[in-house]
Amino acid sequence: MVGEQDTRLRILSAAKDVLLDVGYANLSTRGIAEAAGVPLSQIHYHCGSKQNLMLAVLDMENRMRLDRQSAMYEADKPLWEQWLQACDFFDDDLKSGYVRVLMELTAAGWSNPEIAEAVSAEVRGWVEILAEVAQRAAKQFGALSPFTPQELAALAGLPFLGAETVILLGLDDSQIAGRSALRKVGELLRMIEEPQKPWRQR
Repeated sequence: MVGEQDTRLRILSAAKDVLLDVGYANLSTRGIAEAAGVPLSQIHYHCGSKQNLMLAVLDMENRMRLDRQSAMYEADKPLWEQWLQACDFFDDDLKSGYVRVLMELTAAGWSNPEIAEAVSAEVRGWVEILAEVAQRAAKQFGALSPFTPQELAALAGLPFLGAETVILLGLDDSQIAGRSALRKVGELLRMIEEPQKPWRQR
């Protein structure tokens, strides 16, 4: 017998697949129910509405990645290696569809305050992790003046969000060099952390 948690996970997985196929504006709970192989009533029982369902998808996807990111930054590795690992994760998140989920709901939030508030909370989770990293870097390297840890977190996180936007628009590195520019930041960080070593492109 399939438990309620299994049914909920199947609905969330189907909702993500349908979103990637048709986009948020064209989503319907009936279509998600058909994709999940459950009665429409199960969608309303577990999530209540299309909006709540898709926010639950984003929250599930986001939590997994925040846990992954936190573990990576807590590892005993130089900051430049962690940055390059974050770039690898960025590529993985594009392939998995997570970035598309985030951007679809971000766009929906521009005209829906409830969605905006929920998506903003998810994005703040990333900035909080980066601010903690910046605070640790300040202890290691000294004052990071004129920037506060929160400002450095913004400078580190916003380029990833911008790159996600243009990549989803179909602009690859031959048009806007987002991916390669992000990786070059790792080069700059290594020059700071290991100035005596020549850079080797990974």
